Amino acid sequence: MGSNERTYKGKLGDWEKLNTMMGANSADLAHLEATRARFEILLNQARDAAARQATFTAGKQDASQQLRTFIVEGDRLANLLRRAVKQHYGIRSEKIAEFGMQPFRGRTRKVKALPDEGQPPAPAAADPTP
Repeated sequence: MGSNERTYKGKLGDWEKLNTMMGANSADLAHLEATRARFEILLNQARDAAARQATFTAGKQDASQQLRTFIVEGDRLANLLRRAVKQHYGIRSEKIAEFGMQPFRGRTRKVKALPDEGQPPAPAAADPTP
């Protein structure tokens, strides 16, 4: 029966045990020697591939960490440059729109609602002084 291992690491460990046991019992299993030799070559190739994969995984983690560091530093410098551009051109200058920033165009004032012409104006408050 085969092994129940499902992970690559588990399978490689299982294969190594099988290869060791096949080598230890090679006298009894001489008719399987050619197949065991091919299996041993495949096992060595799988070990090498697993080692390369582990190296790439570690390299990917290092690259991801470096990228995060670069992104944080880049954000800081980009913010500094944006502020310097605003300071140079002024916050109201349309030129800063070229840099992806919104120029200050003033606040919009709320207009008081005018009463409808068809309705009489509201009565004025009575003056309390005589």
